[in-house]
Amino acid sequence: MVAEGELLWEPSEEVVASAKLTHYLRWLGRSGDYEEAWRWSVDNPAEFWSSVWDYFEVIGDRGDGPVLSGEMPGATWFAGSAINYAENMLRRTEGVALVSVSEDGARQELTWAQLRDEVARVRAGLVRLGVGRGDRVAAYLPNIPQALIACLATASLGAVWSAGSPDFGVSSIVDRFKQIEPKVLIAVDGYRYNGKAFDRSAAVNEIAAALPTLRATVWIPYLEGGAPGEGHSRETPHGEVIGWEGLRAEEGPLEFERVPFDHPLWILYSSGTTGLPKPIVHGHGGVVLEHLKSLSFHQDLGEGDVFFWYTTTGWMMWNYLIGGLLVGATPVLYDGSATYPSPAALWRIAASEGVTYFGVGAPYIMASLKAGLRPEGLDRLRGVGSTGSPLPPEGFAWVAAELPGVPVGSFSGGTDVCTGFVGATLLHPIRAGVIPCRSLGAKVEAYDVAGKPVVGEVGELVVSGPMPSMPVMFWNDPAGERYAESYFDVYPGVWRHGDWIKIDEDGSCVIYGRSDSTLNRGGVRMGTSEFYRVVERFDEIADSLVIDTGRLGQEGRLLLFVALAEGAELTAELERALCAALRTELSPRHVPDEIRVVPGIPRTLSGKKLEVPVRKILLGTPVEQAANLDAMANPEVLRHFGA
Repeated sequence: MVAEGELLWEPSEEVVASAKLTHYLRWLGRSGDYEEAWRWSVDNPAEFWSSVWDYFEVIGDRGDGPVLSGEMPGATWFAGSAINYAENMLRRTEGVALVSVSEDGARQELTWAQLRDEVARVRAGLVRLGVGRGDRVAAYLPNIPQALIACLATASLGAVWSAGSPDFGVSSIVDRFKQIEPKVLIAVDGYRYNGKAFDRSAAVNEIAAALPTLRATVWIPYLEGGAPGEGHSRETPHGEVIGWEGLRAEEGPLEFERVPFDHPLWILYSSGTTGLPKPIVHGHGGVVLEHLKSLSFHQDLGEGDVFFWYTTTGWMMWNYLIGGLLVGATPVLYDGSATYPSPAALWRIAASEGVTYFGVGAPYIMASLKAGLRPEGLDRLRGVGSTGSPLPPEGFAWVAAELPGVPVGSFSGGTDVCTGFVGATLLHPIRAGVIPCRSLGAKVEAYDVAGKPVVGEVGELVVSGPMPSMPVMFWNDPAGERYAESYFDVYPGVWRHGDWIKIDEDGSCVIYGRSDSTLNRGGVRMGTSEFYRVVERFDEIADSLVIDTGRLGQEGRLLLFVALAEGAELTAELERALCAALRTELSPRHVPDEIRVVPGIPRTLSGKKLEVPVRKILLGTPVEQAANLDAMANPEVLRHFGA
């Protein structure tokens, strides 16, 4: 075990002096004291976000309205302004804009000039299909250049982008896209994963058939030998059918429809594991300002950087990854498995592409630790990012040991804001298991049961001041009722995010997992992340899930489900060792009433453990009602979690 808070990395004077955040603070005329700067940014949000616009020389018309008016929910930013996300993304003209790598080793580069030309061509194609301001373009695409190109072309028109990954099932995609009534669907015929090809032609036909608003379906022949054409058109009942080459066939002007600050840019979705996914709408201006701030000041990205984050188009980290273009970094788009042909697949991509900032979900770092990986060839690497779930102290320590001098920044936020509320900077030391700071402009606090802010204690993660990248609305929620219920039903006027967090005096924090999956033993609330940290340290345990079946006023059972490593068995000796570790390192309350072996731990397609649906199943909810199987990475394992 590594002690939480153990110092692993400190920035040198040279690192601090050259940090992009330091340059910004000097430009502001402020000191280099981060906590002082953070406090100013949340106490004076209009002044702070106005400075971000000016510092990055955002393209657009600021207008003469107030920077901020109103309160949450319903705060309005930069009234009277006009801006376009794609115009800010495509402001550069020279050098390599992006790199694409496939699981089979295929590689492609696009220069800024080529990217601009492709966006202009696809934009012209969308116009021919009747797409204009406010129309929705839906995409069923993997993480390939066509997805980024089509997203920017859509945004350039003031139309609205929405994407799902082709590993999503048909009903899961229909649940999402049917809500937003798209005019055009762009889809691949299939994809490759873990060394296998998956034909999705039939799935696309089913999706198109369920979307009567379609004027056209655009096919991308991604699988070898696949081709758009006559065969598909007979099965697609709505609108015309064309291929990608047909969409981009004609040159067109690269123009940008400037829209109000809060005009819809894209629609992201909640996981949809326990109900119809919430269609979360973000605006052009909020995303531009938030991603400029976060990528530059917290990831320290800029011109010359090569930016990688392992993601699919169905996760908000894809939107964050492509945002690297805003600061002049080169995103690396990867389509494939993280562990094929070996567990070191992602580290090898980082080495071969000269990645300077490498981001993954926390489980990949822990899997690298367990596999005993020794990443090599990462001479250009300046930072490692981790998100998706809390990274245990041992994960921090592994990065520090294997990549000396490279800080690892744990980053936590969500699809709801398409960024992180808390993270790191190059001005902060890195301590095991600790997130160094609250993000600039994010007024994050921990609330106790009485709704009062606390320091040094675990509480509900809340945001008590507005941020520009908070959703402008949920689609088809005209009165804002569903939006208000999602974030403001517990603390009026204060955003409740649904995580447990402890914030210390210096602004650093630790996240302990979802507050809606809390363990409550003997009246003591406990986060699940501490539990997993102990259990998954055992070599015999590949993954785990802990559920407390207690209800209000009624003590339940604490059940530990374990997926065993290859060749391992749950022996009486291993059970005793697990219980002893939990008792000693956490408390007697953490000792499970029962340990059960399962073939796998249910996760969402973005890798989050499904604690709440499993708890519902254990309390009697039928599997098909407790979770949307199409929104899961491994739905077949749920049947092993009966009471």
